[in-house]
Amino acid sequence: MILKSSKKFLSLLIIFLFFSPIQSEEKIDIWKNNKSKKEEIKSTDQKDTNSNKKLNFKIDINKNVNQTIKIDENLNDSERDRVFGVFDPEDYNFNLNMWSTTNADDVRASIKRLKKIKLSKTSSELLENVLLSFSYPPEGMEEKEFIQLKINWLIDNNKKDLIEEFLKLNDDFYGKSKVVQFLVDDSIAQANIKKGCEKIKFIDSNIKDSYLEKFKIYCLVFNNKKSQAQLLLDLLREQKQSDKFFDDKINFLLGISSQTSDKVNDKNLLNFYLSSVTIKNFNYEPNQRTSKEIWKYLNAANLITLEDITDKKKISELELAASLNQVDTEIIFGIYKKIPFDLNTLINAKNLFQTLDDIEARSLIYQKYLLAEDISSKLEYLFLLEELFKKNKLLTVYSGFLGKQLVEIGLENMPENYKELAEIKILSNQESEVGKVKYNDKILHQSKIMKFYLENESNKKVQKDINKIFKKISKNRKYFYSAKDLALIDTLIEDGFKIPSNFDYDKLASKYEVPSNLINLIEKKQNAFLALKIIEIIGEDEPHQLDPETIYFITSLLNDMGLVRIRNKVLNSALPLRV
Repeated sequence: MILKSSKKFLSLLIIFLFFSPIQSEEKIDIWKNNKSKKEEIKSTDQKDTNSNKKLNFKIDINKNVNQTIKIDENLNDSERDRVFGVFDPEDYNFNLNMWSTTNADDVRASIKRLKKIKLSKTSSELLENVLLSFSYPPEGMEEKEFIQLKINWLIDNNKKDLIEEFLKLNDDFYGKSKVVQFLVDDSIAQANIKKGCEKIKFIDSNIKDSYLEKFKIYCLVFNNKKSQAQLLLDLLREQKQSDKFFDDKINFLLGISSQTSDKVNDKNLLNFYLSSVTIKNFNYEPNQRTSKEIWKYLNAANLITLEDITDKKKISELELAASLNQVDTEIIFGIYKKIPFDLNTLINAKNLFQTLDDIEARSLIYQKYLLAEDISSKLEYLFLLEELFKKNKLLTVYSGFLGKQLVEIGLENMPENYKELAEIKILSNQESEVGKVKYNDKILHQSKIMKFYLENESNKKVQKDINKIFKKISKNRKYFYSAKDLALIDTLIEDGFKIPSNFDYDKLASKYEVPSNLINLIEKKQNAFLALKIIEIIGEDEPHQLDPETIYFITSLLNDMGLVRIRNKVLNSALPLRV
């Protein structure tokens, strides 16, 4: 099965073609050591010739990849049964055998390392597209394990939309009940049973799972189809797949019995949910052992309460849960707001907060922030509050709140002594937006030449701009050709454009070398494995954060591998001046 994917994917692949394989779990500085060239860098004329040979295919840099997924009709039924995924590997210059020459142990080790990295958006998207392309498994890996790699990544990264796509595009696969249950539990955790019941469409006769069958029965009760629910319950009992707790709850909901057990069952989310909707005056005290799903449900169903505002132990437990993303941080700030202080304490908060315990100190400064009228005072209390959260290692509770408040205040409204710090905090807590391109013909990689990649400018017009801008720059004897310039020049040559003959390409290109181990992976056609290695190196970074040498390195590899659309995504992110 071959599929069509999204634009995002393209931008990812872009990156994964540019670095050398990692030999350890640490990032490698590819520019630190001088490595011998795999081959001599070609002259401009040579590049022209070779690029023309490469470009016998049509380059469509703006091709919309948001197309309907297609099935390769050349695949027979047995082949279709062996490949699982979401994306068409062909769209990203892969094929069904993208892993076939890669050793399974290498893939396992790479995935293990990647799990330890907080991947950037681009890195995550790249991994998503590599893993979820339809393909045969690596050498030495069974289909069963390969599928598990895919669905475990989907679940661990909460990719609900992609999970549903995976279910739609793959009729039957090992672990199907696991991903369906994930969708069901996610809906229950959101206290959205209606949405959860919609997921039973994925439960077919091939899935023999008592948990899902129980949920299907409850959905029938929920939708007032009680007779059908009774029939399925009887069948489940006959198969000995039901249990005393579930029978008790369903019988109560069906009206067969007038009483039900008041004991809360937190063995799984479905049992906990049934407990909450059948027990009068339901009360549950979560703790550190409470599952993340149950915490989410308690949040969504407004079942987290604090009757005694002086119960510091309970407040501390809720703070810890919030730091683990189990409790909504708004609940914590709501508690801080309710803790009472006399007028004198509020007036002299800056002098008195250090005499209070940690919870009261945070509450007092938070209230003082809410009461502050001028921006300087608000900023002072916001950053003071940050230090108090940091003191107790609870910054994860506060960082999002801080960023949001700073955005609301606005950098333009802040005193100069706060602007730099505030900007850092804002950028660290939200993705920076890509600005509008501003062309600057004084710098090659920022010039109008980039319109070919950004705006689909015609070849004829771009060639004129190349001649004009190179001529202009050549008159500036102080002009320094950067690695970013070289990245653009190398790409232009590959795309069939003519670079002025007086430009010494060899001299500029000789400053940079491509590691031979990476070239070896390309020669062995281990592109998918190369992608994993590149993702490891990119890690937490985005393309626009890369240094100029790395940008050239990336584009050079992408050019060598013919990954045009991916390369263009890198260029468009890394080269233009944006305001």
